[in-house]
Amino acid sequence: MPIRRGGGGDQFRTRLSRYFQTFERPDGGVTDPGTVRRVSTLRAWLTPTRPGEPATIADRSERRAIVIELFVVFTVTLGLSGLQSLLSLLDALLRPEPLADQHAAINVPRAELGLLDMLAQLTNVLRLCAWGGLGLYLLWRGGMALRQVGLDRSRPGRDFAGGLGLAALIGIPGLGLYLVAHSLGLALTVQPSTLDAAWWRAPVLTLAAFGNSFAEEVLVVAYLLTRLRQLGWSENRALWVSAVLRGSYHLYQGFGGFVGNVVMGLVYGRAWQRTNRLWPLVVGHALIDVVAFVGYAALRGRVGWLP
Repeated sequence: MPIRRGGGGDQFRTRLSRYFQTFERPDGGVTDPGTVRRVSTLRAWLTPTRPGEPATIADRSERRAIVIELFVVFTVTLGLSGLQSLLSLLDALLRPEPLADQHAAINVPRAELGLLDMLAQLTNVLRLCAWGGLGLYLLWRGGMALRQVGLDRSRPGRDFAGGLGLAALIGIPGLGLYLVAHSLGLALTVQPSTLDAAWWRAPVLTLAAFGNSFAEEVLVVAYLLTRLRQLGWSENRALWVSAVLRGSYHLYQGFGGFVGNVVMGLVYGRAWQRTNRLWPLVVGHALIDVVAFVGYAALRGRVGWLP
């Protein structure tokens, strides 16, 4: 079944194509093959491919069911987290102290007794994995296999290498953006972990990193973008919705956290739209969080450049 494309997205791609054609041939010829190759690569990433499946759903009742499903899923999971983060940011803005003097902790103790704290942390990891599992289950119930969203085991080496690349592409500039935003008073002092030193801290923080990455990449990329395709949304419009949603549940960190995660959402979402592979996104996100969670726990109070 042919896929109906959004009119706005087609107009954007047409204007973009004309722009690049002009840029490549300012005098009617091509004089710099290297420039043409770079421009062609950029144009390929700005103009995503669209797979043959899933096709746009035309039945009105099925479309209504998808809209209701999206509302329920994100009310229960990351959409509600976005609303809570917004309220947290508004509360921080209303306080007399500047944002940079306030703290936002991510992994915090959940019990006084060490063993109970460990079990509580693992319960939170299980909750995150269940959120991602819910998205995958609903896609499967809708007739999609895991390989159709890039969660098969056909290319583990390439997926891991892609994850390393995405982690470097986002992680290093992301740290710089946070430090700049914090120095400008646009971000709270983020504490990735305030857990006490214990034998289980590093492995539990590593599992927490995986839980975060699995839940987010499954829900805001594979699940959300697939459902929006079925509703007939253009790839660019759906990408922006996904990226802004990702940024919304990081608002508790301040404006820097929001902007940084919107950029991450645009890059990760486009990578999935171009490759249809989800594992590199999960791996890349998990690596960023492992470095942030475990690294911060190890360096806290020992280096002066961390806020």
